[in-house]
Amino acid sequence: MAIETQARKDKMNQGPSQTVEPAAEPESASKGGGWLLLRTRDFGLLFWGQLTSQIGDSLSKVALLWFVYQMTGSALKMAVIGLLQTVPPLVLGPVIGVYLDRLPTKTTMIVVDLLRAVLVMLIPGLYALDLLTLERLYVLVFCVAVVSMIFGPALASAVPQIVRREQLTSANALLQGTANIGVLIGPAISGLGIVLIGAQNVLYVDAATFLVSALCLMPIRMRIRAAADPVSEAKRSFREDLLAGFRFVFIQHRTITALMLTATLYSLGVSAFVFMLPVFAEQALNVGPLELGWLWSSLGIGMLAGSAWLASRKHQATANGFKMISSSMTVGGVAVCGLSMLPTPLVATGLIVIIGGSTALFMPIVWGVLQELTPEPLLGRVFTTFSTGGMASAMAGMAGFGWAADTMGPGICLVGIGLVLLVTACVAAGCSRVHYPAGDRKQEGEALAA
Repeated sequence: MAIETQARKDKMNQGPSQTVEPAAEPESASKGGGWLLLRTRDFGLLFWGQLTSQIGDSLSKVALLWFVYQMTGSALKMAVIGLLQTVPPLVLGPVIGVYLDRLPTKTTMIVVDLLRAVLVMLIPGLYALDLLTLERLYVLVFCVAVVSMIFGPALASAVPQIVRREQLTSANALLQGTANIGVLIGPAISGLGIVLIGAQNVLYVDAATFLVSALCLMPIRMRIRAAADPVSEAKRSFREDLLAGFRFVFIQHRTITALMLTATLYSLGVSAFVFMLPVFAEQALNVGPLELGWLWSSLGIGMLAGSAWLASRKHQATANGFKMISSSMTVGGVAVCGLSMLPTPLVATGLIVIIGGSTALFMPIVWGVLQELTPEPLLGRVFTTFSTGGMASAMAGMAGFGWAADTMGPGICLVGIGLVLLVTACVAAGCSRVHYPAGDRKQEGEALAA
C-alpha cells in the first residue's frame, strides 16, 4: 500500500475536520524554491520572528552561564543550569504533546513567547533588587526550560498551517537556518554585550527578542487545524490521548516508526560528535581555544550552507527524501571517520564544514515527512515524542562516547561516531526500499505531477 494512501486513511479516521485555507500566496512562491517563501506575508513574519528569537537564545546561553559563574564562582553550580534545561524535555515531553494537540497552535506559541520574556526578565530584575538567590535562579531557569520545550513542537505543528505541502521541507530548512545563524553570531554579540553592559543586562535583550517573536506571530494567518469530532474528543481521557500518540508512532505507521529509529541514531551520533569536538581539537590536533573557535565556526558555516541549499530545492517525493538522508549521512559518516585519519587543522576544518552541511539536511527532511504523514490532531504528540527520544539518545551518545574517548582515545571514538552515522544511512536507505517499492514511487510521482 502506498504511503500517501495510508496517510490519507489515517487523517480520515480522525473524524470530520474544519479547515480554512491560508491567504493566497504569490504564484511564484508556490512554484519556485523555498527562498521565495520569505516574500510571503505569513511565513516571512514567522521567519524573522524566529531569527530574532534564536539570536536571543544564543545571547542567553552565554550570558546566563557567565552570570551564574560570576554569582557563585562554582563550575559545578554553573553546570546545574545545563541539567535544569535538559530534564523537562525528557520528563514532560509526551505529556505536553497531548495538550498541544488540544490547544490552538498560534495562541500557544504567542503565550509561550510572552511567558519566556517575563521569566527571563525576572532574573536581572530580581538581581537589581538584590532579591535573586541561587535557589530562585534555578527555579526560574527550570520554568523557562519547561515553557521553552513547548515552542519547538508547536512551531513544527504550525508550519503545515502556513505553507503548502510541497513547501514543507524548504520551510523547515529556512527555520533551521535561523537557529544556525543564532549559533554563529549570538555568542559573539553576547560576549560583546557582557563587556559593555554586563551579563545581567544582556538577559534583558534576550527577553526583548521573545517579545519581538510574539509580535511577529500575532498578525500571522494560519489555517484552522483539522480536529477530531468535538463530542468524541471531549469523552477521551488524557491517558487515551497519550496512548494514541504512542500507538501511531510505534505501532500503526511503519514509516513513522522507522523515522523514529533513524532520528534516534542521528541524535546519538551528532550529539556525540559535537561533544567530542573540544577533546579532538586538544588531543588529536594539539590546538588551543582560538583554533577550537574556528572549528566550531566551521561546523556552523557548514550547517548554514546545508540549510540554505536545502531551502532552495523544490519539493521532493518522500522516497527521495529518504534517499537524500541516506546520502547525506553517508557523506557525514565518511567525513567523521576521515577526521581520525587526517588529524591536521586545515584538513579538519574542511571535513568539519562537510560534516556540518551533511548533518544539517537531516532534520528539515524528517520534519517534512512527519508533517506530511501525521494527521493534524496528532502533530503535537508526534513531535514531542520525537523530541524526547532525540534528547534521551543525545544524552546517551555524549555519555557513552565520552567514556570511550577516555578509555580508547578520540580517534577510535570518532570512528565509532562515523559508523553510527553510516548505520543511520543504511536504515534510511532501507526505509526507501521497504516502504516505497517501485510501484508506489511511481504512483506518488504521478500524484505530485497531477
